[in-house]
Parts: sequence; structure tokens; C-alpha cells
Amino acid sequence: MAEIGVLGTGTWGTALTRMLALNGHKVTCWSAIGEEIDQMSSTHTHRNLPGMVIPEEVAFSKDIGSVCLGRDLILFAVPSVFVRSTARRAAPFIPAGQILADVAKGIEAESLLTMSEVIKEEIPHARIAALSGPTHAEEVAKDLPTTIVSASRDQAVAEKVQEIFSNPVMRVYTNSDVLGVELGGALKNIIALASGISAGLGYGDNTKAALITRGLAEIKRLGCKMGCHPETFSGLAGMGDLIVTATSIHSRNNRCGFLIGQGCDPEEAVKQVGMVVEGINAIPAAMELSRKYEVELPIIEAVDQVIHHGKSPREAVRELMGRDLKTELELLTQASEAAEHENI
Repeated sequence: MAEIGVLGTGTWGTALTRMLALNGHKVTCWSAIGEEIDQMSSTHTHRNLPGMVIPEEVAFSKDIGSVCLGRDLILFAVPSVFVRSTARRAAPFIPAGQILADVAKGIEAESLLTMSEVIKEEIPHARIAALSGPTHAEEVAKDLPTTIVSASRDQAVAEKVQEIFSNPVMRVYTNSDVLGVELGGALKNIIALASGISAGLGYGDNTKAALITRGLAEIKRLGCKMGCHPETFSGLAGMGDLIVTATSIHSRNNRCGFLIGQGCDPEEAVKQVGMVVEGINAIPAAMELSRKYEVELPIIEAVDQVIHHGKSPREAVRELMGRDLKTELELLTQASEAAEHENI
């Protein structure tokens, strides 16, 4: 049995809390929102996960220090925009060598750091893993078979997190390409917005498949330029997470995009979703990374134009379809050209 502290009581953090408790671990949860702690402590339910019951053994606290001290693992499960402030708040209570697992998916707009990098900057003495993959809270809360990736450059940390989270309905893989895992988890939310917008416009499965496939190509192109391992983007944290987020009824990003495609302005769409839409939070960092690494991200740029610059979704689609014609085998073509040049 492990002693686990969970920071954040959103749907994902709460679904994992339930699962970890059923795994036999002792779990204590904290939230910056006192009303959430009071409600969950008294009812052992979550308002956005109807039908799910949190085991009575789970404890709740408004004191972040008590949730961080004496733990085998601390789980960061707050929205990406609150990761830095939460890490800063928790830092005084976290001992050297403490294992942390982060499940937030995003890139900080100002620093262009991933969430594990943000935590490491605030808590440099911790040992950190990123957990990412095709994992909707609504399905984990029902014990439906799910797979996820534990990513850390410290193999012992990745394997410890793998051991704690694994059970008959949760299969955990390890991966040392932390940046690739986190980049895939952040950018797929933007592609899911695009997929939702296309559905809201009345486009079909052909369009959705094109957006998912070419969206993955964009993420991989940027990731490889940043030094990530290409295989990561064919795995659970790349292709897997993108597929589930861009197609599922549970996806906030997909739902938000659908509302925008139907004519809602982005701010109203977010309000109707009623929860954090991480794809919108990730757009500024994605655009800055595109400029910094000189990598074209046409689908992501189109979503940025719709969300932040008032472009109509139909016009954005027309522009995407009207781009210069290209080959799908970009890297192979570049290698062939290089080989031909060497033979001249």
C-alpha cells in the first residue's frame, strides 16, 4: 500500500483518486476550492462524474501541507494554468527525492515549458513523471479498460508510478521521452478543437480523419524538430490520445469546437462546456513554438485564427484546402534529395 496525496479534485484527479483507493492505496485529496472539499467530503461524489462513488477510505483536506507530507507519491491533477502556482504553494512541504506524477496537459505560454518542467522549476528537488494517454475520466470512473504512459527520464520513477497505477483495468507503459509525451498531450487538444469545429460545420468522417491524420503529422513534425523520439507520436500519448480526444463525446475540446462550428463565439462555447478547455489554453504556446522552431502548423494556425482572430470556421477550412499541393512523404523526399545531391 502506498500513501498518496492528490492535488486537485477535477474529474481526472477524482477518477484517479477512486482508482488508486480501489487499488488498496491510502489517498488524501486537496483542492484550492474549499467548497469542493466540503461537498466531496460529505457526499463522496463528484458533480461532473454522475454515478461514481468515491470510496469512504479517501480523505479530503484544505491543508496542502498535510496532503504533501509523508507521501510515497504526490499526484498533480490541477488544470495547466494552475500548475505553477500549485507547485509553488506545495514546494515548502515536499522533501528532497519526493516522487511526483503530473496529469495536467499543457504548455506554459510565457516560458514554453511543459507541465513537468514547470513543476521541476518550482520544486527542483523532486523526482517527476508525466502521466498521459487516451484516458477519459468518465470511462476510468466506470473501470473500463484503459492504457496510459508513465514518462520520466528516471526509469526507477517511471516504473514506480507504473506499479502504483497498474491494475486489471489500467495498463501502464513507461517511456523516457518525456518531452514527446507531454507535447503530444498538449497539442492534441488543439487538433480536437479543429475536429469539433468540422463536425459543428456539418462535415463528415472524411474531414475528421483528415484533421486527425494531418494534425498528428504537425505534432510529430514539431516534436522531432524539438528533439523528441518519432515513435512517441505513434504511441498512446501521441496517436492514442489524439484519437480519443478528437472523436469522443466525453472530450471537452471536441465539444467546445463543435459549438464554435455551430456559430458560438469561443468564450460562449467555453461557458457552455462548463469545464476547462485545455486546447484553448495551449494555442499561444503552440504558435510561439511554431515560430521558434520554424515549423509549419497549418491546422493549429487555422484554429488560432478562429479562436483569437475572428476568422470564420468555413473560411479557415477553405484556406486549409487551398494550400499548395505537397507530398505526404516529406522526410523520405528530403532524404532522397540529399542522397541525389551526394551522388552528383
